Amino acid sequence: MVQLTNRLTQFLTKKKHQHFINGTYQNSIGEEQIGVINPATEEEIGQIAVGTTEDVDKAVLAAKNAFHHTSDWRKMSPDDREKILYRFAELIAENSESLAQLVTLENGKLIKDARSSDVGGAAKTFRYYAGWTTKIEGETLDISQPQKGGRQNFAFTKREPIGVVAAIVPWNFPISIAAWKIAPALAAGCTVVLKPSEETPLSALLLAEIAMEAGMPPGVLNIVTGDGRTTGASLTAHKDVKKITFTGSTYTGKIIGRAAIENITDISLELGGKSPAIVFNDAPDLDFAANGVAAGIFRNQGQVCVAGSRVYIQKKVYDKVLTDISHAAQKMKISHGFDETAQLGPLVSKSHLQKVCKYIDSGMEEGAKLISGGTKNPLDKGYFLQPTIFSSVDNEKTIIREEIFGPVLAAVPFDDMEDALRLANDSQLGLAATVWTKDISKAMAMVNRLEAGVVYVNSPVRSDPALPLGGYKQSGIGRELGKVGIYNYTTLKSVNIVY
Repeated sequence: MVQLTNRLTQFLTKKKHQHFINGTYQNSIGEEQIGVINPATEEEIGQIAVGTTEDVDKAVLAAKNAFHHTSDWRKMSPDDREKILYRFAELIAENSESLAQLVTLENGKLIKDARSSDVGGAAKTFRYYAGWTTKIEGETLDISQPQKGGRQNFAFTKREPIGVVAAIVPWNFPISIAAWKIAPALAAGCTVVLKPSEETPLSALLLAEIAMEAGMPPGVLNIVTGDGRTTGASLTAHKDVKKITFTGSTYTGKIIGRAAIENITDISLELGGKSPAIVFNDAPDLDFAANGVAAGIFRNQGQVCVAGSRVYIQKKVYDKVLTDISHAAQKMKISHGFDETAQLGPLVSKSHLQKVCKYIDSGMEEGAKLISGGTKNPLDKGYFLQPTIFSSVDNEKTIIREEIFGPVLAAVPFDDMEDALRLANDSQLGLAATVWTKDISKAMAMVNRLEAGVVYVNSPVRSDPALPLGGYKQSGIGRELGKVGIYNYTTLKSVNIVY
């Protein structure tokens, strides 16, 4: 077992963790607790409080006061906000090993991925949005309203922070996705109440401690732990919340959307994906494409919203590419996240493992051909699953229609570009897609016609703070990251001065 950092060891000595509200840890009003389980060992590493409506009220009030009164965060000079956010980014980097180890303990992901994708990604996101604090801008407009007496118009727009933000994040990238929401919201001048997933709440609490060390005023960032049924529902229904941002399943996103409409609350939803990878005969390197498809689905045990979970391969190269993908999967070393040589860790929880296994069973029951994997890994403990690959001659199998969110790939052959487009777009979801071809004209035709919010050519999909992320159809509303990511947390005011 790896040697935990001193900071993390001290953090974990506290077996029952409180909410982080108004700059301090505070006890929950209720007594219900949830155990946080290490998915590699099935051992409890701590407990969190289930936030009640009263706890949520306290957190939202702290955020509201910090926005309007106590710290006046929205009126702080952009330069001062920039300094705090940049310092926050640097402290995340300085505490990267503590944060990464904690993510691996509660999520199970490989420590090398926790360091790079989660913690490293969060630090990059905060640096990126620290620079945006001084670059929020409106426009001057020439309007046509006539004025009497020789008077003139001066019309312009200005962007203002929207207010208290409720941010609800999933368990698959608990720190980096939290940063996608916290960083632009704070840069815009908003304050935040964050509800992390009950599977991975501890990293968010440690992140809040680091925020205070960076000089974040009390109440600007608050963490309320708990489940969706109680805590999440109270937060999304709160009348003082002016913006809800959620990443998770389409099913839960619809529930949150209905809650938001009751108060006419602004909302951004980054929801499910069933992203296609499309491999043409003329891919620049078929081995490279096969390895790229494998990386696109098996990274983080397939628990990635943009995972390329269905692959369409042109018939001429179907057998070769599918064989190469299978070989890549079969060579992956399955082990606990602290094994620096591991390539696949455990799934996040027992219930999620059971859900993924049910999808594998349905694939076999519906007649899809199992190419490799399909069984739990025979380790003594932990929620491990072999990377699994199916082949199907049609596009109607459950494993092709529904998001599995695990290391399960379904492959289907196609004839030509029109056939590939038909198959790829035949989905209620449209988050991401990848195209593998050396023909730039073909690549651009696919980019223009694929119903997906993010398209990568000759590469698996990866996130970057400057590149907006979001989906078509039932994959979400709005975009995160990039310029649009910070403008999501502003409201536009139009002004006309007659002089």
